[in-house]
Amino acid sequence: QVHLVESGGGLVQAGGSLRLSCAVSGLTFGTYALGWFRQVPGKEREFVARISRTGTITAYADSVKGRFTISRDNAKNTVYLQTNSLKPEDTAVYYCAAERFGRASSLLRDYDYWGQGTQVTVSS
Repeated sequence: QVHLVESGGGLVQAGGSLRLSCAVSGLTFGTYALGWFRQVPGKEREFVARISRTGTITAYADSVKGRFTISRDNAKNTVYLQTNSLKPEDTAVYYCAAERFGRASSLLRDYDYWGQGTQVTVSS
């Protein structure tokens, strides 16, 4: 059974940082591309960042480019999202996701497995 478990969310002041983690089990981690998405109540879930199987290729939403960094540790079956210079508009539930064909897509529909999410709240 596949599990993705996010952690590291919390309440932080604007300008602060958080490191989100997503521990993955039940699949061959190194063969999956991974992504982070976020969702605010009443809005659609949106792409934040993605990373290829080997970690050599990454991509970001324009809204987080230069502030967030996605990385992965294939030995620990974990993907990370380092979030810096946080803004109130970054407040959302953050989800990690795994995509079996390694396409490192920005599209929700391409992802096969999802975690339950971790709340990030940025106060002004």
